[in-house]
Amino acid sequence: MIIPKLHYISQGSTPEEHLENIQKACSSGAELVQLRLKDVSETTCLKLAEAARAITSHFQTRLIINDHYKIAKTVKADGVHLGKTDACPTLVRNHLYTWQIIGGTANTMQDCELLISKEVDYISLGPFRFTTTKDHLQPILGLDGYTTIMETLKTKTPIIAVGGITTEDVKDLLETRISGVAVSGAITRDFNSIRLFNELLNASSTQEQRHTFK
Repeated sequence: MIIPKLHYISQGSTPEEHLENIQKACSSGAELVQLRLKDVSETTCLKLAEAARAITSHFQTRLIINDHYKIAKTVKADGVHLGKTDACPTLVRNHLYTWQIIGGTANTMQDCELLISKEVDYISLGPFRFTTTKDHLQPILGLDGYTTIMETLKTKTPIIAVGGITTEDVKDLLETRISGVAVSGAITRDFNSIRLFNELLNASSTQEQRHTFK
């Protein structure tokens, strides 16, 4: 299963704005969108997930639902992204369709190792730098943090960098051997940046396939 290299994490001050931004991301060439709603009821989340599924299906964009794995199954999203305090990936795997993917959040090497043992499909590792998207931010990793973790892990599980990432960071981040990036703020501010992100990420795709695992 190939995990897209660019993940757009939805942003918006209202649920409707999340949908508008998902629509803009899809029409700007996003391959994968994560619907990330906080502090909304299950009913509202389901309604928005259904609307997001309709938008992403139209553009043939993959849709990941943050946290709500039962809703991800109901709307037949492409998968679910689980935070560290959400349900266990192993339990969620038993609940989802076999073709749905599971991503997990990691902030440390230990987090990564735990998620790999639970056979997630990708790991979102961060934060790269300070970001206002999260209320309780974990220690900043920076390039050195990614380099150390990637060198030690030597995993085939795709590692996606996240946390305040801009187009200017992509080249250096790819040199740490991560598989891709998840972006919220930089894309929401300028949806045209999706094209540049995609170009920067794909420029190294041949190099990326030469991973050596000892």
